[in-house]
Amino acid sequence: MTPVPPLVVVGDPQGRRVRLFQDAALAAGLPRPRAVPWLDVLRGGAVFRAGERVRLDSPGEQPEVDRLLRGVPEPTRVEGTGRWYAGFTATVTGLAAQVRSAGAELLADPGELAVLFDKRRSHARLAAAGVRVPPSPTSGAAAPPVRGWEDVRAITGGAGMRRVFVKLAHGSSASGVLAVETTGAGRVQATTSVERRADGRLHNSLRVRRYTSEREVAAIVDALAPDGLHVERWLPKASLGGRAADLRVVVVDGRATHAVVRTSRSPMTNLHLGGARGDLDAVRAAIATAGGRFADALAVCERAAAAFPGTRCVGVDLLPATGWRRFSVGEVNAFGDLLPGLTGLPGGGAEGRDTYAAQVAALLRTRTTGTSTS
Repeated sequence: MTPVPPLVVVGDPQGRRVRLFQDAALAAGLPRPRAVPWLDVLRGGAVFRAGERVRLDSPGEQPEVDRLLRGVPEPTRVEGTGRWYAGFTATVTGLAAQVRSAGAELLADPGELAVLFDKRRSHARLAAAGVRVPPSPTSGAAAPPVRGWEDVRAITGGAGMRRVFVKLAHGSSASGVLAVETTGAGRVQATTSVERRADGRLHNSLRVRRYTSEREVAAIVDALAPDGLHVERWLPKASLGGRAADLRVVVVDGRATHAVVRTSRSPMTNLHLGGARGDLDAVRAAIATAGGRFADALAVCERAAAAFPGTRCVGVDLLPATGWRRFSVGEVNAFGDLLPGLTGLPGGGAEGRDTYAAQVAALLRTRTTGTSTS
């Protein structure tokens, strides 16, 4: 039998993501994957060896890594995502060249990561692939720049969008997201986890709050705009037990393997912002009652993942419309697999496995991936 190439994971050696991946490899009978800290990569001290297969994990778990990439001293600060994006994409491109030069294989595509971490580009790619996404005036290379609140007002007003999400183009975990509503009388309010302090600086908060004056909303948007903004129509979501619901679906090697329902009374369903896991069987029943099939909803996620063929695992945010008959894709997340304790969907090829075990099993099925590292 051909020996299995040694696995390496770039991440936080003390973090949950690396530990869960290492545990999954050990459970599959493989040697413990070697962990390479993102700090070593950023400081030029990372070493790779011929024959290794190198997995990238999120650089977001170490405050020092975040500080180096974003250039802000406080980890709760919202600003700096534009700098983070430039630093991250440049680092991954250099890392790919280093891995290739060492005779190792990078299990990621730097070009796709650059698209995945830019909501405007990712949104445009999904739309071009025929995946339904929320209408957006900012997606694609020809979209107008968004320099501040006045631009948001102009592009949404021209498109007749009274309810929109304003998002950091390179944000994650709902950082910097505002759910903005404009009434017929022109009154503006926004729901967000952004806390604007007295000095004007913006901080992420675990409490969702509402700003009820256009002046307050404009001040936040103007502060975020230099990092790049994406604007999309706020689509009404289906409800489950009186709460708005969406799904995070993990797709591994083209197959939807795991799904979790997220519900909330606020526009953001992120679990760290007070969202709660919902009942997947209840979602299946709601879709069936509406005359649809759960398999068709998963197929939407698989089509979204297929737009990024060089990225072996993604987390797709699936947005069910009111009535559970239509589905759109909100985002495709490169590091959307941190769902501890969640086992695979029946028939998805990962029954009894968590998201990390499913990825290890996929790596064992394909000793060579043909993934580009340039």
